[in-house]
Amino acid sequence: MNGSDEGAGHAAPSKRKDARRNKETLLDAAAAVFVTSGVEAPVRDIAAKAGVGLGTIYRHFPTRAELIIAVYRHQIDACAEAGPALLATSATPHAALGQWIDLFVDFLVTKHGLAAVLRSDDAGFDTLHAYFLDRLVPVCAQLLEAAASSGETRSDMDAYELMRGVGNLCIGADSDPRYDARRLVELLIAGLRRPH
Repeated sequence: MNGSDEGAGHAAPSKRKDARRNKETLLDAAAAVFVTSGVEAPVRDIAAKAGVGLGTIYRHFPTRAELIIAVYRHQIDACAEAGPALLATSATPHAALGQWIDLFVDFLVTKHGLAAVLRSDDAGFDTLHAYFLDRLVPVCAQLLEAAASSGETRSDMDAYELMRGVGNLCIGADSDPRYDARRLVELLIAGLRRPH
């Protein structure tokens, strides 16, 4: 009897890990489809990209709104987790800040349809904006503080202000081929450097 209990104890965490991995695969697939086709893309396209049946998607996310919220929370989490990792692996804190802002720009420029969805009546979208700020502003602040402490950058830049400025530079970037938001954001980040 003891042996069967032991087996059951090992199966549950493994199943949970598999379920979490499957859900992440599904969210990554949905994100990729949203980027190319917008948030109104057919759920069957997401299922095909994820290699799962429609039932699997609806079991996890009964409504399109729940799926959209989950995808953007997943992307926000990935962006947040990248900050400390970049700080640990980049040559300098300023380089880490630049790489993280690059990821942030990717997130902003590729979130087709999110702006319209956020203006909908669904209460879940209200909390998404707060989640975005709660998760990402502290990460940006940590990167800014590290770059300022190392003497590389000015110390008078606020994380929210910087993120808002980057966001404003990204408006319309996906609809005007002559406008290179990424180049302007790079100039902004370069402008944070302390003159030597």
